[in-house]
Amino acid sequence: MSLPPVQPALFPDRRFAAFLFDMDGTLLTSIRASERVWSAWARGHGVDVEAFLPTIHGKRAIETVRQLGLPGIDVEAETAIITRGEIADVDGVEPIGGAAAFLASLPPGRWTIVTSASRELAERRLGAAGLPVPPAMVTAEDVTHGKPAPDCFLLAAQRLGVPIADCLVFEDAPAGIAAAEAAGASVAVITATHTHPVATRHPVLPGYHTVVCQSTATGGLAFF
Repeated sequence: MSLPPVQPALFPDRRFAAFLFDMDGTLLTSIRASERVWSAWARGHGVDVEAFLPTIHGKRAIETVRQLGLPGIDVEAETAIITRGEIADVDGVEPIGGAAAFLASLPPGRWTIVTSASRELAERRLGAAGLPVPPAMVTAEDVTHGKPAPDCFLLAAQRLGVPIADCLVFEDAPAGIAAAEAAGASVAVITATHTHPVATRHPVLPGYHTVVCQSTATGGLAFF
């Protein structure tokens, strides 16, 4: 019986100390739930929903609200309203294909999640998707400057006790990709929720069904 061909390494010359995962669009899909909540809020404030929705992904809610520059609103109060709505609505939140098995294959303490969501929202969505909550998770409350600033990924590497240059970041959104690049990490782009081709210099993956992680003799993580 012939053996299946060995899949080439996506980063053939690299061994990583840790993997850092964005959450929404990278480990799970929450697009339907998120867009329901944001659409209702936008309509209530006279915002053009169709033009606005593409801008909400990959950033902290407070920065999305602030960037609208709506007159006479309390940005923090409006952000809290949106967050409560998202926590309440997890209908349709599902894991990206193969994500649960891939995370289960990783050594403990060698990966974490870096999300623009609040901790309560992140835990709610991960629970709805049946995915684990890692101890070192970085959420919106943990940084002053959200993506595309590199702060969140730098903090995640610090919490795991590894250099950011030895980390591989899994991302789906431009803001997150820019944050990972600014931090000095390697990047893999997950396209499971994308409806259009992605122009990027980084390796692109539709999901996790065909990828594996192997620990090397020197303790590094090889990604195939």
